[in-house]
Parts: sequence; C-alpha cells; structure tokens
Amino acid sequence: MAVPKTSLSAGEIIRTILLEDSEVATRTNKVFPVATDCADLPYILYRRMELAAVPQKSRQPGSDEVQIEVLCYSGGYGESVELAEAVRAALDFTSAENNGMYMRSCHLSNSEESYQDDAFVQQLVFSIKI
Repeated sequence: MAVPKTSLSAGEIIRTILLEDSEVATRTNKVFPVATDCADLPYILYRRMELAAVPQKSRQPGSDEVQIEVLCYSGGYGESVELAEAVRAALDFTSAENNGMYMRSCHLSNSEESYQDDAFVQQLVFSIKI
C-alpha cells in the first residue's frame, strides 16, 4: 500500500511545473532536488526549507504551508536573472496537482542573489499552501 503524499512531497510538484514550463526549458532542463555535484551550468536546485503544519481536529492532514527555495545557477549574471524570471513566471500565483497532492497556491515571498563556485545564483523563496 502506497503512503499518501503530504506537504513533505511538495518539491515533486515544483519539479514537475519547472520541467514542463517552456520558458524554463529554453534556459535549462536540469532541475535537481537539494544538491548536485556534477551539473553543467545553467541548472536549478530546489529544497523544502520550512514547513508549518496546520492540524485539524479530525486528525486528517490540514492545509500546510511550505517554504520552497529555488536556486538558479548560471555562468552569467544576466542569464541567471533571466532563468529566475522564467522560474518566477512558472510558479508565481500557480496551483497544481501531482499524484493526488494539491498545491492550492504558490507565491514568491523572498529573493536574494549571490556568487559562489564560479556561478551567479538567484535564490527565490516561494510560499506554498498544500
């Protein structure tokens, strides 16, 4: 018997949306969970960075809020911003379903940029309701 999907699996919805988005795909088709040690630029990493569970009296899963960090890595600054803009367009104010799990809403809540390991990095944080 399969274990039901919960907000712990929210990254699956994010990955599916990013891989199916044509604007993101024109910039990269490399989307990895948490970390990678062998990807060529440009690429995207995503990870769940926070989860706020909302319990229900009926002991059924409630409407959890999840913070997902999406990191866009690129060799050029302009290219990193364009990839981040494509990611934002794909995810901001989106709802989706994946294998019985519903993402009711998603919006950009924070962003930051940096440079590390010879790559420009655009960090986007999305607040998601499952």
